[in-house]
Amino acid sequence: MDKIRLSPRLQTIADMVEPNARIADVGTDHGYLVIRLLQDGAISGAVATDIRPGPLSRAESNARERGTTGIRFCLCDGLSAVSEDEADTIIIAGMGGENIAGILERAPWTKNRKRLLLQPMSRPEELRRFLSRSGYCIKEERLTEDGGKIYSVIRAEGGSPQFFNEAEYYTGIYDMVASQPLFSTFLERLVEKTQAALRGVSRSEKETDVSRAVHLRLVLTQLLEMREQYDKGI
Repeated sequence: MDKIRLSPRLQTIADMVEPNARIADVGTDHGYLVIRLLQDGAISGAVATDIRPGPLSRAESNARERGTTGIRFCLCDGLSAVSEDEADTIIIAGMGGENIAGILERAPWTKNRKRLLLQPMSRPEELRRFLSRSGYCIKEERLTEDGGKIYSVIRAEGGSPQFFNEAEYYTGIYDMVASQPLFSTFLERLVEKTQAALRGVSRSEKETDVSRAVHLRLVLTQLLEMREQYDKGI
């Protein structure tokens, strides 16, 4: 059987799936993740959803070509056509953090003893902010490098609120991520990105940009403090 080869980003997510899980893969795209998990016998079944018919059709074709069974393919927005008892693990990867937050907000049952594996491609701070304010608890984060970029994979579940300082909405909770090999590079890139964003808005007198500049200065200050803490090995 021709096994799917996963990208480093998808492999990190696959490594965080518990044995015999029942998966809901939201925005499945080509279906590579669920197909490979089933090929490896790592999960007991899956529902793969996508809001676009084209990618969903490709995912079905990919599964069919490899003789992979055990997947229900579903054309829908987020989790709108997935029932609470259909999956114990929810994977939402490859989209913006605000989009992931919106999907979870429309499916509050995801707080009920579900394992959430979330991988934002952009605006991870918006996702962490939503989780911290909406009855979810982050249990683990893993950093992975793919195509020259570093991404976070967040494992969360329903639970008590957590405390973040402003910079940790961007990096993840320091104690969860600082020991990882990619963290130093990840942090340095965030510092440079924040400095560049701050230079951009500091030249503007628009009220929204002035407010944005205040926020970015706080984030930058905390990122630099975090870098100093990391350099000291604390």
